[in-house]
Amino acid sequence: MEASVFQYHKEEDTVDIQSFQGEKQKLIQPTSLKDPKLEKLKETLVSWINNTLKPEHIVAQSLEEDLFDGLVLHHLLSRLAGVHLPVEEMALTSTAQIRKLEVILEELDKRLGLQDSSQIKWNVKLIHSKDLLATIHLLVAMVRCFQPELDLPNVKVEVVVVEVNKSGIKSEVQMEVLTEESNAGADSVSNTEREDPIEQLLKLEAHKVNTVKQAILHFVNQNMLTMGLQVADMDRQFADGVILLLLIGQLEGFFIPLHDFNLTPVNHSEMIHNVTLALDLLNDTGLQVSSVEPQDIVSQDVAATLKVLYALFKKHNGKREEELNNQNYKES
Repeated sequence: MEASVFQYHKEEDTVDIQSFQGEKQKLIQPTSLKDPKLEKLKETLVSWINNTLKPEHIVAQSLEEDLFDGLVLHHLLSRLAGVHLPVEEMALTSTAQIRKLEVILEELDKRLGLQDSSQIKWNVKLIHSKDLLATIHLLVAMVRCFQPELDLPNVKVEVVVVEVNKSGIKSEVQMEVLTEESNAGADSVSNTEREDPIEQLLKLEAHKVNTVKQAILHFVNQNMLTMGLQVADMDRQFADGVILLLLIGQLEGFFIPLHDFNLTPVNHSEMIHNVTLALDLLNDTGLQVSSVEPQDIVSQDVAATLKVLYALFKKHNGKREEELNNQNYKES
């Protein structure tokens, strides 16, 4: 699809009290809106959306402004759960947007395993009205379900609960948990367990790092043998993206047309193009390599190169990975 870049225009939040008559409406207090932890959570969720939808060339900038029409949620559901719903791509009218959200949220609630309606803190009306609180609750639930290893800051916000009835307006202030808290000890263990395997590896002794690198190098050369290619210097030979593209094609069983990349790149721009294509192909095949940008590979960043190769190694060489892990940690 064409690149869709959403423009965000900041406006003052307004609440139509009449539209919520007979209901309870929660609004985040202005002081909590300025909480750095809430800002960090919003930034993390936007980054997660953009990383997930990078192959779709969809870029979100604001949780409030970019999710209300269902486009982003539709593509997230497709990428994360492989669900393709019979809804229109671009819903331009309010009626069409609401109808699209109804289909998407019904399917999402099923995928999130929320059978009890009391657990659901969002609905079509809230999402479509750009309710920040409901939107964050929905995205946090999606992260917990589809990418639980993603670190989210612990955030509580102060909300005012407004209830409108015939006798007038009743309000009270409450604390609302956006992300569940855990004790520091549990956090420490959890973070260690979730840390990227390559980041853990690079903290070990040099001989252990070399052992793993040699095992991955052997795996690479085994798969490049039929093409008459051999890698001797892992740190440098992947920098231009050529061997990486050929390796991905060999492992995944598809041919990458030669006109799609530069077989003999002569400058930085051509190398960046090759590596960007390689990372996009990995995303398309379901391999998401965390915290790696094309520039990292081109600049011969050892950790970044290892992360990409380890992801391929892990997917295509499961038995050897188990042996590798046993060898790597038996002395720890």
